[in-house]
Amino acid sequence: MKVTAEEVRTKLVGAGLKVTPQRMNILEAVYALKNHPTAERICEFIRERNPNIATGTVYKVLETLVEKNIIKKVKTDRDIMRYDGLTENHHHLYCSECDVIEDYFDSDLDNYLKDYFNHKQLPGFKIEDIVLQIRGKFNKC
Repeated sequence: MKVTAEEVRTKLVGAGLKVTPQRMNILEAVYALKNHPTAERICEFIRERNPNIATGTVYKVLETLVEKNIIKKVKTDRDIMRYDGLTENHHHLYCSECDVIEDYFDSDLDNYLKDYFNHKQLPGFKIEDIVLQIRGKFNKC
């Protein structure tokens, strides 16, 4: 997903955040790296252009971006936290062989899951979001 600096700035302002170079660099990195990067990979990417950014700053900004629903966390089977810049409703295809995560869009599946849980009625539980992680292996692995 190619996102311009102006779009990144708009996302930050729209979430009520001050636009800082650190926030701009980190959010741009999430989009540029695709494939749901780890915080470590984001640090490496940013340090290629800005070697002085602190690791703690990257983690702190990522948490703020998650809290403001600008990005989402994705946890892998290996308990590695990764970040997703795509906030539209989608699911994930997770390759247990190579650890790649690909976005999966299917409106029929979305509708089925919503209908299912609307009829199922989980007592004492309010569903906020339904996201599937479909595990398997890609043919390329």
